[in-house]
Amino acid sequence: TDKQKIVLFQMLKDMERPHAMARMLQWDVGTGKTIVALLASIHAILVRRKSGFPLQLAIMAPTDILARQHFSGNEAWLMKWWIRSDLLVGSITPRMKEDARARLATGDTDIVFWTHALIQDTVQFSSLGFVVVDEQHRFWVEQRKALEDYCSRGSIVPHRLNMSATPI
Repeated sequence: TDKQKIVLFQMLKDMERPHAMARMLQWDVGTGKTIVALLASIHAILVRRKSGFPLQLAIMAPTDILARQHFSGNEAWLMKWWIRSDLLVGSITPRMKEDARARLATGDTDIVFWTHALIQDTVQFSSLGFVVVDEQHRFWVEQRKALEDYCSRGSIVPHRLNMSATPI
């Protein structure tokens, strides 16, 4: 839609600036928040890859089910741009978690779909540059603070996009 194009353009312009973007995207359910976030993500990953500086993205969902939906619904689509995605949620096996964490740490994963329960020191990113929080209104203040602290511990503060269908 025209509104999606406008917001996407504004986000991409913000991401060109020398400081991290911090945006809130609030639209009704089913109006395309996730696709706008993914298009911005693909753009950011490909631009950074072209310049020789890889960028990783974390899309955080409040539940395993939603994280799995995002992952399964977009994995094949992302592969069209050679963008590697992973799923890191509480309900996967310990071996799968270990493998996903290893791929994140080495930079073999470009986008991870995960839940707030996995904001831990055991999850290390090679080059986290963009964090998307879906259904931001469903996270507690402590969880949002933990994510902010997690994102601020590196030398580069990643871009942040919070999305919600509920007026904040």
